Amino acid sequence: MQIETLKTLFKEHKEESLFNRYITLENIEPLLNNLALKCQVLEIGKSVLHKNIYSISIGSGEKKVLMWSQMHGNESTTTKAVFDLLNFLISANDEVQAILKTCTIQIIPILNPDGAKAYTRLNANDVDLNRDAQNLTQPESVVLNECFKRFNPDFCYNLHGQRTIFSAGKANKSATVSFLAPAQDANGSITPNRKRAMELISVMNNNLQQQIPDQVGVYDDSFNINCVGDTFQSHNVPTMLFEAGHFKDDYAREITREYIFQSLLISLKYIAENAVSGDLYASYLDIPENQKLFYDIIIRKARVEGISWFVDIAIQYEERLVLDKIEFIPKVEKLTETNAFYAHKEIKANGAFVYTVENEAVFEGYQNDVVIMNDEELSLKLTKD
Repeated sequence: MQIETLKTLFKEHKEESLFNRYITLENIEPLLNNLALKCQVLEIGKSVLHKNIYSISIGSGEKKVLMWSQMHGNESTTTKAVFDLLNFLISANDEVQAILKTCTIQIIPILNPDGAKAYTRLNANDVDLNRDAQNLTQPESVVLNECFKRFNPDFCYNLHGQRTIFSAGKANKSATVSFLAPAQDANGSITPNRKRAMELISVMNNNLQQQIPDQVGVYDDSFNINCVGDTFQSHNVPTMLFEAGHFKDDYAREITREYIFQSLLISLKYIAENAVSGDLYASYLDIPENQKLFYDIIIRKARVEGISWFVDIAIQYEERLVLDKIEFIPKVEKLTETNAFYAHKEIKANGAFVYTVENEAVFEGYQNDVVIMNDEELSLKLTKD
């Protein structure tokens, strides 16, 4: 598919009712009611707090694809992209018919509705569902596991979001999209089904490199059988981790959303049209591994009372749910004299002293929208989100 075609399809099918970072069951249930006219929409279980967990099924083909999003409740970008994809899949586009005749697609749009409502990674019992794949102590984990067994997928898409701290490799390049073909054993063996997942990721990466060069990464593939992706991979089902990351100034993740949409669509089209043998996996190994090298803001070459050398003031936004909106609170994470880190926004202090709003020395853990530099307030707030 040509890039311009992909961009046009995104514009035509973007679900405008879903935007920014706070996406909950209340946002998607009206959409599910509409989708039920063209797809099979089922309640497949309940969360800890007895909220509905839904699945959406579309297509009649032999190749079965299972996707789930918002396993971590505060990772909503892929959920937006899933509904963009669904809008495309219920359209009259010729490409749609080719996919749906070859594939049957089942999607769990929000696996962790309690976490989505509270905007937390964990579920209502403070359990990380992505570490519960073996013990299955949580109702949401059981729902996904039963869905996996019942549907018996040929491919699995584990849809997540990642923090702004990640670089694609050891470069000043934000990891806007990241992937992983998880390991299925402690040796990290490149098994036939891993190769198939790697081949699909390579196809998606080829498209993304034309638009966001050097901004795609892969995660460390250390094996952890408690993780869902590793567990499903160990059952010999090609499984892919998707991570929606940061694009410059895109804290609402609306630009990244488009790249996830494109990746979902391209991979489905590839599955529909190809055997996905795993023979074309090798370029996956060239994708750089993510590093934690970014802060949201760094004030470079600053002076802080009590420290006799120049420091870089590294600031990270903390995401907080306030009145059904996500606010980004600047927090000083580190006072350091190294230039080993990058920033999404850099401010040159040129040796000026930096103070808190109380005119005290800035310290690690300080939270405020402003600091004082050169006797003036310096705003740390996002200019747009």
